Amino acid sequence: MEAPRQGVDTLFLLLGAVMVLAMHAGFAFLELGTVRRKNQVNALVKILVDFSVSTVVYFLIGYGVAYGTSFFVGAEQLAAKNGYELVRFFFLLTFAAAIPAIISGGIAERAKFWPQLIATGMIVGLIYPFFEGIVWNQHLGIQAWIKELTGAEFHDFAGSVVVHAVGGWIALPAVILLGARSNRYRKDGAISAHPPSSIPFLALGAWILTVGWFGFNVMSAQALDKISGLVAVNSLMAMVGGTLAALVMGKNDPGFVHNGPLAGLVAVCAGSDLMHPLGALVVGAVAGTIFVLMFTLTQNKWKIDDVLGVWPLHGLCGTWGGLAAGIFGSKALGGLGGISLGGQLMGTLLGVAWALVGGLAVYGILKASMGLRLSQEEEFDGADLSIHMISATPEREANW
Repeated sequence: MEAPRQGVDTLFLLLGAVMVLAMHAGFAFLELGTVRRKNQVNALVKILVDFSVSTVVYFLIGYGVAYGTSFFVGAEQLAAKNGYELVRFFFLLTFAAAIPAIISGGIAERAKFWPQLIATGMIVGLIYPFFEGIVWNQHLGIQAWIKELTGAEFHDFAGSVVVHAVGGWIALPAVILLGARSNRYRKDGAISAHPPSSIPFLALGAWILTVGWFGFNVMSAQALDKISGLVAVNSLMAMVGGTLAALVMGKNDPGFVHNGPLAGLVAVCAGSDLMHPLGALVVGAVAGTIFVLMFTLTQNKWKIDDVLGVWPLHGLCGTWGGLAAGIFGSKALGGLGGISLGGQLMGTLLGVAWALVGGLAVYGILKASMGLRLSQEEEFDGADLSIHMISATPEREANW
């Protein structure tokens, strides 16, 4: 029975990898719909090329940093157990590659192309997998230390903290070091509005991400016999909780409405295997509220020009998710238990601190050595023409 089971597990994880790979199309269209028309091509190209760089770097370096496994062996060895270890790499790669896709939305419309690709390599090769190895592979004995202090290890089933909070908190120093888009905040105190270029594309991106997220969460079991319908329904409840909260708090704004389900899904990742569905609904609703309030605050009061709101969406909602697992995963609130709020707090703070330090180091070095930002003229023309020499919708066809 062992051989058929290995084949089934490999197929199960492969389907999860493909679903999360499809989420990168969601990242692309969410950014395309949110940025101004002169930056749409750049959004599409960045997500695809970032994923490609992430694949190479994670294959050669990152996966080994996290799990101590090297692929520098013969294909015969790699094909063992139906190639399960290779497919596991593919699945976990799609998580790793989400980090630069998250950052991309924050620094959109004014970032240079090549420095961001270098940043992608550094983050996916070293910064992200170092913390991934601590949480998911017992590196440095930190999980054992947390368990000794609090009675339970830091629990992050599908990456509220490992992926989303880390991505969002790396993005924050990148956005601050890059500076606001030209003329976004004027000297007289006025704020120049940059409305989304395409609500339909923004909505399409949100829907692709939402559907793919069920692969992100459910397939984090990594074996068919560990699959849990609880994870699926908790993801669903958090998604609708985030949507409804964003609808109310955002006063029917379609941009908020379509980011609401993403906020809920970010937050439920960590404890989706532990919570009661009603707890997941509350977690999603709180996340949707956090996103609307903090997006508005960062943009209008603090004047942090985070274009897609990736710090509120991924950074803060991911942080909330890490803590929420410790609250709503408890038996007192209908969860399965076996979790400690103290352990969740320690693990979450560790992830946030590591991401901030890593983001500041990577983008600080790049800003000092290469510069991060397009010139004022390039930014005015738009990243599409400045970097890719073509716009998304050319105004006239060439006459041949």
